[in-house]
Amino acid sequence: MTKIHARTLSWFPFLLFVTHIVVKWLFQLHVGLTMNTLLERLDHYEKLMRLDKPIGILLLLWPTLWALWLSSWGTPNWAAVWIFGLGTVVMRSAGCVLNDVADRKFDPHVERTKNRPIAAGKVSVKEALYLFAALVLCAFCLVLTLENRYVVALSVPALLLTVSYPFTKRFFAVPQAYLGLAYGFGIPMAYAVQFDTIPLTAWTLLLANVFWAMAYDTEYAMVDRADDLRIGIRTSAIAFGRFDVAAVMFCYAAAFALIAWVGCEMRAHWEFYAGLGVAAALAVYHYFLIRRREPARCFKAFLHNNWIGASIFAGIVVDFMARGTH
Repeated sequence: MTKIHARTLSWFPFLLFVTHIVVKWLFQLHVGLTMNTLLERLDHYEKLMRLDKPIGILLLLWPTLWALWLSSWGTPNWAAVWIFGLGTVVMRSAGCVLNDVADRKFDPHVERTKNRPIAAGKVSVKEALYLFAALVLCAFCLVLTLENRYVVALSVPALLLTVSYPFTKRFFAVPQAYLGLAYGFGIPMAYAVQFDTIPLTAWTLLLANVFWAMAYDTEYAMVDRADDLRIGIRTSAIAFGRFDVAAVMFCYAAAFALIAWVGCEMRAHWEFYAGLGVAAALAVYHYFLIRRREPARCFKAFLHNNWIGASIFAGIVVDFMARGTH
Protein backbone atom coordinates (compact mmCIF):
# COMPACT_ATOMS: atom_id res chain seq x y z
CA MET A 1 0.00 0.00 0.00
CA THR A 2 1.27 3.46 -0.91
CA LYS A 3 2.08 5.78 1.97
CA ILE A 4 1.47 9.50 1.54
CA HIS A 5 4.72 10.80 2.99
CA ALA A 6 5.19 14.11 4.77
CA ARG A 7 7.50 15.21 1.99
CA THR A 8 4.43 15.19 -0.25
CA LEU A 9 3.95 18.75 1.00
CA SER A 10 7.08 19.69 -0.93
CA TRP A 11 5.06 19.40 -4.14
CA PHE A 12 2.74 22.25 -3.22
CA PRO A 13 5.22 25.08 -3.97
CA PHE A 14 5.57 23.55 -7.42
CA LEU A 15 1.78 23.53 -7.79
CA LEU A 16 1.74 27.21 -6.85
CA PHE A 17 4.42 27.84 -9.47
CA VAL A 18 2.32 26.03 -12.09
CA THR A 19 -0.69 28.14 -11.11
CA HIS A 20 1.40 31.28 -11.54
CA ILE A 21 2.48 30.19 -15.03
CA VAL A 22 -1.13 29.39 -15.96
CA VAL A 23 -2.36 32.81 -14.89
CA LYS A 24 0.52 34.43 -16.78
CA TRP A 25 -0.27 32.45 -19.96
CA LEU A 26 -3.95 33.29 -19.90
CA PHE A 27 -3.71 36.94 -19.05
CA GLN A 28 -0.86 37.66 -21.44
CA LEU A 29 -3.55 37.08 -24.05
CA HIS A 30 -5.49 40.01 -22.63
CA VAL A 31 -3.07 42.81 -21.84
CA GLY A 32 -4.61 45.79 -20.05
CA LEU A 33 -7.40 43.91 -18.31
CA THR A 34 -9.59 45.94 -15.98
CA MET A 35 -11.02 44.34 -12.86
CA ASN A 36 -14.44 44.02 -14.51
CA THR A 37 -12.92 42.39 -17.59
CA LEU A 38 -10.86 40.08 -15.40
CA LEU A 39 -13.95 38.92 -13.53
CA GLU A 40 -15.76 38.45 -16.83
CA ARG A 41 -12.97 36.26 -18.20
CA LEU A 42 -12.88 34.17 -15.02
CA ASP A 43 -16.62 33.70 -15.39
CA HIS A 44 -16.11 32.45 -18.95
CA TYR A 45 -13.40 30.02 -17.79
CA GLU A 46 -15.67 28.76 -15.03
CA LYS A 47 -18.41 28.02 -17.55
CA LEU A 48 -15.90 26.47 -19.95
CA MET A 49 -14.78 24.08 -17.19
CA ARG A 50 -18.46 23.50 -16.19
CA LEU A 51 -17.70 24.39 -12.59
CA ASP A 52 -21.14 25.97 -12.53
CA LYS A 53 -22.61 22.52 -13.32
CA PRO A 54 -21.12 20.06 -10.82
CA ILE A 55 -23.13 17.01 -11.92
CA GLY A 56 -20.25 15.81 -14.12
CA ILE A 57 -17.81 16.08 -11.22
CA LEU A 58 -20.13 14.05 -9.01
CA LEU A 59 -20.65 11.32 -11.63
CA LEU A 60 -16.87 11.06 -11.92
CA LEU A 61 -16.30 11.26 -8.17
CA TRP A 62 -18.71 8.56 -6.93
CA PRO A 63 -17.03 5.57 -8.68
CA THR A 64 -13.64 6.82 -7.49
CA LEU A 65 -14.91 6.95 -3.91
CA TRP A 66 -16.42 3.46 -4.24
CA ALA A 67 -13.00 2.18 -5.27
CA LEU A 68 -11.09 4.05 -2.53
CA TRP A 69 -13.34 2.58 0.18
CA LEU A 70 -13.58 -0.94 -1.26
CA SER A 71 -9.85 -1.25 -1.97
CA SER A 72 -8.98 -0.12 1.57
CA TRP A 73 -11.73 -2.13 3.30
CA GLY A 74 -13.30 1.07 4.58
CA THR A 75 -10.14 2.75 5.86
CA PRO A 76 -8.83 4.95 3.02
CA ASN A 77 -5.83 7.19 3.41
CA TRP A 78 -7.43 10.62 3.76
CA ALA A 79 -4.61 12.35 1.93
CA ALA A 80 -5.27 10.02 -1.01
CA VAL A 81 -8.99 10.82 -0.81
CA TRP A 82 -8.22 14.54 -1.06
CA ILE A 83 -5.79 14.03 -3.93
CA PHE A 84 -8.24 11.88 -5.89
CA GLY A 85 -11.04 14.34 -5.13
CA LEU A 86 -9.05 17.30 -6.41
CA GLY A 87 -7.88 15.25 -9.38
CA THR A 88 -11.50 14.47 -10.23
CA VAL A 89 -12.38 18.16 -10.34
CA VAL A 90 -9.29 19.10 -12.36
CA MET A 91 -9.54 16.29 -14.94
CA ARG A 92 -13.28 16.70 -15.43
CA SER A 93 -12.65 20.40 -16.02
CA ALA A 94 -9.90 19.57 -18.51
CA GLY A 95 -12.19 17.14 -20.31
CA CYS A 96 -14.92 19.77 -20.62
CA VAL A 97 -12.48 22.32 -22.04
CA LEU A 98 -11.18 19.91 -24.67
CA ASN A 99 -14.70 18.70 -25.46
CA ASP A 100 -15.77 22.26 -26.28
CA VAL A 101 -12.69 22.75 -28.45
CA ALA A 102 -13.49 19.57 -30.35
CA ASP A 103 -17.20 20.43 -30.69
CA ARG A 104 -16.75 24.12 -31.52
CA LYS A 105 -18.27 23.66 -35.00
CA PHE A 106 -21.21 21.63 -33.70
CA ASP A 107 -22.17 23.46 -30.51
CA PRO A 108 -23.50 26.62 -32.21
CA HIS A 109 -26.13 24.47 -33.95
CA VAL A 110 -27.45 22.78 -30.78
CA GLU A 111 -29.92 24.67 -28.63
CA ARG A 112 -28.48 23.44 -25.32
CA THR A 113 -24.84 24.20 -26.20
CA LYS A 114 -24.96 27.27 -28.44
CA ASN A 115 -24.10 29.63 -25.57
CA ARG A 116 -21.01 27.77 -24.38
CA PRO A 117 -17.99 30.13 -24.20
CA ILE A 118 -16.14 28.87 -27.28
CA ALA A 119 -19.28 28.40 -29.37
CA ALA A 120 -20.38 31.93 -28.48
CA GLY A 121 -16.95 33.41 -29.30
CA LYS A 122 -16.25 34.50 -25.72
CA VAL A 123 -13.13 32.32 -25.30
CA SER A 124 -10.65 31.63 -28.10
CA VAL A 125 -9.42 28.16 -29.00
CA LYS A 126 -5.88 29.26 -28.08
CA GLU A 127 -7.02 30.30 -24.61
CA ALA A 128 -8.90 27.04 -24.16
CA LEU A 129 -5.88 24.94 -25.13
CA TYR A 130 -3.68 26.86 -22.68
CA LEU A 131 -6.25 26.21 -19.97
CA PHE A 132 -6.47 22.52 -20.89
CA ALA A 133 -2.68 22.11 -20.77
CA ALA A 134 -2.53 23.85 -17.41
CA LEU A 135 -5.25 21.66 -15.92
CA VAL A 136 -3.57 18.48 -17.15
CA LEU A 137 -0.26 19.65 -15.68
CA CYS A 138 -1.94 20.32 -12.32
CA ALA A 139 -3.57 16.86 -12.41
CA PHE A 140 -0.21 15.22 -13.14
CA CYS A 141 1.35 17.07 -10.22
CA LEU A 142 -1.40 15.70 -7.98
CA VAL A 143 -0.62 12.16 -9.20
CA LEU A 144 3.07 12.69 -8.42
CA THR A 145 2.23 13.48 -4.80
CA LEU A 146 1.04 9.87 -4.40
CA GLU A 147 4.66 8.77 -4.98
CA ASN A 148 3.61 5.57 -6.74
CA ARG A 149 5.19 4.75 -10.09
CA TYR A 150 2.38 2.38 -11.06
CA VAL A 151 -0.25 5.08 -10.51
CA VAL A 152 1.89 7.57 -12.46
CA ALA A 153 2.03 5.05 -15.33
CA LEU A 154 -1.75 4.60 -15.19
CA SER A 155 -2.20 8.36 -15.49
CA VAL A 156 -1.01 8.09 -19.11
CA PRO A 157 -3.92 5.94 -20.39
CA ALA A 158 -6.24 8.03 -18.19
CA LEU A 159 -5.08 11.15 -20.06
CA LEU A 160 -5.37 9.42 -23.45
CA LEU A 161 -8.98 8.47 -22.66
CA THR A 162 -9.75 12.06 -21.68
CA VAL A 163 -8.12 13.49 -24.81
CA SER A 164 -9.68 11.02 -27.26
CA TYR A 165 -13.24 10.84 -25.88
CA PRO A 166 -14.53 14.08 -27.51
CA PHE A 167 -13.62 12.72 -30.94
CA THR A 168 -15.35 9.33 -30.55
CA LYS A 169 -18.69 11.00 -31.33
CA ARG A 170 -17.52 11.27 -34.96
CA PHE A 171 -17.12 7.54 -35.62
CA PHE A 172 -18.18 5.38 -32.63
CA ALA A 173 -21.88 4.47 -32.49
CA VAL A 174 -21.93 4.31 -28.69
CA PRO A 175 -19.42 6.89 -27.38
CA GLN A 176 -21.11 6.63 -23.98
CA ALA A 177 -19.27 3.34 -23.41
CA TYR A 178 -15.96 5.12 -24.00
CA LEU A 179 -17.08 7.85 -21.60
CA GLY A 180 -17.62 5.14 -18.97
CA LEU A 181 -13.98 4.09 -19.32
CA ALA A 182 -12.77 7.68 -19.09
CA TYR A 183 -15.02 8.51 -16.12
CA GLY A 184 -14.18 5.26 -14.35
CA PHE A 185 -10.40 5.15 -14.74
CA GLY A 186 -10.02 6.47 -11.21
CA ILE A 187 -11.14 2.98 -10.12
CA PRO A 188 -8.03 1.03 -11.20
CA MET A 189 -5.87 3.95 -10.07
CA ALA A 190 -7.45 3.85 -6.59
CA TYR A 191 -6.78 0.11 -6.32
CA ALA A 192 -3.22 0.61 -7.56
CA VAL A 193 -2.61 3.07 -4.71
CA GLN A 194 -3.51 0.34 -2.23
CA PHE A 195 -2.02 -2.77 -3.81
CA ASP A 196 0.47 -1.70 -6.52
CA THR A 197 -1.60 -4.00 -8.75
CA ILE A 198 -5.14 -4.12 -10.11
CA PRO A 199 -7.28 -7.07 -8.95
CA LEU A 200 -10.26 -8.52 -10.79
CA THR A 201 -12.69 -6.65 -8.53
CA ALA A 202 -11.30 -3.33 -9.81
CA TRP A 203 -11.85 -4.28 -13.45
CA THR A 204 -15.34 -5.55 -12.59
CA LEU A 205 -16.14 -2.25 -10.90
CA LEU A 206 -14.81 -0.40 -13.95
CA LEU A 207 -17.07 -2.46 -16.21
CA ALA A 208 -20.00 -1.66 -13.92
CA ASN A 209 -19.18 2.02 -14.34
CA VAL A 210 -19.17 1.63 -18.13
CA PHE A 211 -22.72 0.27 -17.99
CA TRP A 212 -23.80 2.98 -15.54
CA ALA A 213 -22.33 5.70 -17.78
CA MET A 214 -24.09 4.21 -20.79
CA ALA A 215 -27.36 4.42 -18.85
CA TYR A 216 -27.09 7.99 -17.61
CA ASP A 217 -25.41 9.41 -20.70
CA THR A 218 -28.00 7.83 -22.98
CA GLU A 219 -30.61 9.69 -20.93
CA TYR A 220 -28.53 12.80 -21.53
CA ALA A 221 -28.26 12.07 -25.26
CA MET A 222 -32.03 11.62 -25.51
CA VAL A 223 -32.31 15.34 -24.74
CA ASP A 224 -30.34 16.34 -27.87
CA ARG A 225 -31.37 13.54 -30.21
CA ALA A 226 -33.08 15.79 -32.78
CA ASP A 227 -30.12 18.19 -32.96
CA ASP A 228 -27.58 15.35 -33.07
CA LEU A 229 -29.38 13.67 -35.96
CA ARG A 230 -29.40 16.94 -37.86
CA ILE A 231 -25.68 17.70 -37.45
CA GLY A 232 -24.44 14.11 -37.73
CA ILE A 233 -23.10 13.37 -34.24
CA ARG A 234 -23.26 9.74 -33.09
CA THR A 235 -24.80 8.87 -29.72
CA SER A 236 -26.22 5.81 -28.01
CA ALA A 237 -29.69 7.39 -28.05
CA ILE A 238 -29.51 7.33 -31.86
CA ALA A 239 -27.83 3.91 -32.08
CA PHE A 240 -30.40 2.23 -29.83
CA GLY A 241 -33.29 3.84 -31.72
CA ARG A 242 -36.71 2.79 -30.47
CA PHE A 243 -35.06 0.46 -27.96
CA ASP A 244 -33.36 3.34 -26.16
CA VAL A 245 -35.44 3.09 -22.98
CA ALA A 246 -34.98 -0.68 -22.82
CA ALA A 247 -31.23 -0.23 -23.36
CA VAL A 248 -31.01 2.28 -20.51
CA MET A 249 -32.77 -0.10 -18.13
CA PHE A 250 -30.59 -3.03 -19.27
CA CYS A 251 -27.45 -0.97 -18.62
CA TYR A 252 -28.64 -0.08 -15.13
CA ALA A 253 -29.36 -3.76 -14.41
CA ALA A 254 -25.94 -4.84 -15.71
CA ALA A 255 -24.17 -2.18 -13.62
CA PHE A 256 -25.99 -3.17 -10.43
CA ALA A 257 -25.41 -6.89 -11.06
CA LEU A 258 -21.67 -6.33 -11.44
CA ILE A 259 -21.52 -4.21 -8.29
CA ALA A 260 -23.45 -6.93 -6.44
CA TRP A 261 -20.83 -9.45 -7.63
CA VAL A 262 -18.10 -7.24 -6.17
CA GLY A 263 -20.06 -7.22 -2.90
CA CYS A 264 -20.29 -11.01 -2.92
CA GLU A 265 -16.54 -11.30 -3.49
CA MET A 266 -15.95 -9.03 -0.49
CA ARG A 267 -18.56 -10.80 1.65
CA ALA A 268 -20.55 -7.60 1.96
CA HIS A 269 -23.29 -7.33 4.57
CA TRP A 270 -26.90 -6.29 4.14
CA GLU A 271 -26.01 -2.59 4.38
CA PHE A 272 -24.10 -2.81 1.10
CA TYR A 273 -27.05 -4.41 -0.67
CA ALA A 274 -29.48 -1.95 0.90
CA GLY A 275 -27.59 0.92 -0.73
CA LEU A 276 -27.59 -0.97 -4.01
CA GLY A 277 -31.31 -1.62 -3.61
CA VAL A 278 -32.00 2.09 -3.18
CA ALA A 279 -30.00 2.75 -6.35
CA ALA A 280 -32.06 0.13 -8.21
CA ALA A 281 -35.30 1.72 -6.98
CA LEU A 282 -34.10 5.09 -8.27
CA ALA A 283 -33.34 3.50 -11.65
CA VAL A 284 -36.92 2.18 -11.79
CA TYR A 285 -38.11 5.74 -11.15
CA HIS A 286 -35.99 6.81 -14.12
CA TYR A 287 -37.99 4.47 -16.34
CA PHE A 288 -41.11 6.49 -15.61
CA LEU A 289 -39.21 9.70 -16.32
CA ILE A 290 -37.80 8.68 -19.70
CA ARG A 291 -40.43 6.32 -21.14
CA ARG A 292 -42.16 9.14 -23.08
CA ARG A 293 -38.77 10.51 -24.22
CA GLU A 294 -39.62 14.08 -23.22
CA PRO A 295 -36.33 16.05 -23.23
CA ALA A 296 -36.93 17.85 -19.91
CA ARG A 297 -37.78 14.61 -18.09
CA CYS A 298 -34.82 12.78 -19.68
CA PHE A 299 -32.54 15.55 -18.45
CA LYS A 300 -34.07 15.28 -14.98
CA ALA A 301 -33.29 11.55 -14.99
CA PHE A 302 -29.71 12.26 -16.00
CA LEU A 303 -29.23 14.73 -13.14
CA HIS A 304 -30.86 12.27 -10.74
CA ASN A 305 -27.98 9.82 -11.26
CA ASN A 306 -26.06 11.72 -8.61
CA TRP A 307 -28.32 10.02 -6.05
CA ILE A 308 -27.69 6.59 -7.55
CA GLY A 309 -23.94 7.02 -7.11
CA ALA A 310 -24.44 8.45 -3.62
CA SER A 311 -26.71 5.57 -2.57
CA ILE A 312 -24.16 2.95 -3.60
CA PHE A 313 -21.40 4.84 -1.79
CA ALA A 314 -23.52 5.19 1.35
CA GLY A 315 -24.13 1.43 1.35
CA ILE A 316 -20.39 0.76 1.07
CA VAL A 317 -19.49 3.18 3.88
CA VAL A 318 -22.20 1.98 6.29
CA ASP A 319 -21.29 -1.65 5.60
CA PHE A 320 -17.67 -1.10 6.62
CA MET A 321 -18.72 1.02 9.60
CA ALA A 322 -20.98 -1.79 10.78
CA ARG A 323 -18.18 -4.34 10.39
CA GLY A 324 -15.97 -2.17 12.56
CA THR A 325 -18.49 -2.26 15.41
CA HIS A 326 -18.69 -6.07 15.47
